Amino acid sequence: MADTAIFDVDGTLVDTNYQHALAWYRAFRRYDIIPAVWRIHRAIGMGGDHLVTAIAGDDVEQEHGDDLRAAWTEEFEPMLAEIQPFDGARELLDDVKARGFRLVLASSGQRRHVEHFLDLLGGREIADAWTTSDDVDATKPEPDLVGVALEKVDGASGVMVGDSVWDAVAAAKLSVPTIAVRTGGFSEGELREAGAFRVFESLQEMRANLDGGPLARSTR
Repeated sequence: MADTAIFDVDGTLVDTNYQHALAWYRAFRRYDIIPAVWRIHRAIGMGGDHLVTAIAGDDVEQEHGDDLRAAWTEEFEPMLAEIQPFDGARELLDDVKARGFRLVLASSGQRRHVEHFLDLLGGREIADAWTTSDDVDATKPEPDLVGVALEKVDGASGVMVGDSVWDAVAAAKLSVPTIAVRTGGFSEGELREAGAFRVFESLQEMRANLDGGPLARSTR
């Protein structure tokens, strides 16, 4: 039984995955690298410190990694105003918090991006803690983010809520179970294969089924 609910932010609570993919595509094009956008999408949820290698290989990471990440920032930030929370995001957070869970909004994004998303969700008002890239040495699929989220609230055990295979892989490394939602565009089969034990089509469906799972009530 868990006492902490760890919610991924990008792609789970706010609808960002396709903006992320397009920004990466444009960043790669600056260096005459033209990956298929669908391949970039399969890597979204993985941190930028891993994504360049996953998409373009070690040589590109060594030669252009930092420049590509800077280019991604320049391409992504003009799209911030377009991004909105998914339907039911705040209501789901309210319901989970009301059941007694410590609530952590977990992101390895840049601080100013995370703060913007917190404002969209009213996250500062409800979350017990949140994370940014400043809190971790390595992003997903490494487990650092999940571990830091638990540490920030002195959680004894947690449940991860995410939208990507990388959320499930990272959480599994710390034996934290994952509930997945399909808001990131990954299939149910992919999410289950990565380790998610429950998969919902939407946050609203997840909210309607809280009483049947590990977020029914906290152990606190």
